[in-house]
Amino acid sequence: MKAKRSSNLGYSSLAMVGMAAGVLAAAMPSTAAETAGDAKRGAKVFQACVACHSAEPGRHMTGPSLAQLFGRKAGTAKGFLRYSDPMLKSDIVWDERALDQWLASPAQMIPGNDMAFPGLPDQRARRDLIAYLRAVAEGSEAPRGPRMPRLKSAQADDVVKAIRYCGDTYFVTTEAGKTLKIWEFNLRLKTDSTEFGPRPGRPVLVGVGMGSDRAAIVFSAPGEIAKLIKAAC
Repeated sequence: MKAKRSSNLGYSSLAMVGMAAGVLAAAMPSTAAETAGDAKRGAKVFQACVACHSAEPGRHMTGPSLAQLFGRKAGTAKGFLRYSDPMLKSDIVWDERALDQWLASPAQMIPGNDMAFPGLPDQRARRDLIAYLRAVAEGSEAPRGPRMPRLKSAQADDVVKAIRYCGDTYFVTTEAGKTLKIWEFNLRLKTDSTEFGPRPGRPVLVGVGMGSDRAAIVFSAPGEIAKLIKAAC
């Protein structure tokens, strides 16, 4: 199944769906459902969201940051540019009730949005997640997000010095002098302009697949890509 690319709270990926069942099972005790959400349990539920969302202010990922969410009109997170048209056209303002409806079924609440996540059928899980987001907004719970590698501190073995392209192969040479030969279809070229990305002019090689036959090179800006790659056989 191909994941769709945009959403209302932001984009979401099918990886989130796969994580949800195990995370929710660990987060939910066997006691009867409560009317009020529990932020501590909600923090565990939120682990199913971190593949696409952060609760840290201004830290956008596949989807927008979920910080300062309450009272915000849908589709208006500052700095996030990837909302779907149905989300942008909606008149929703995020509060507990709206979030509960959204988390129960994004497709029903905003038809035509592209969020892949099918929803949380467990009402208590939704209440706990909403309680966690409220606690983050109020400062009583720490915002969470995935742990990202700090590419600015990459070592010479991973910093790319030169890229040569010949036939169907990229020859990637690191600052340590090692050259990797990678089939063109297995090399991904990415950019990361955030504080987690590499230093300008020092792209970083990262593994993305099964072994050394697949990799990604992360640049600090798109303009660096064409400058570094040289076609030569």
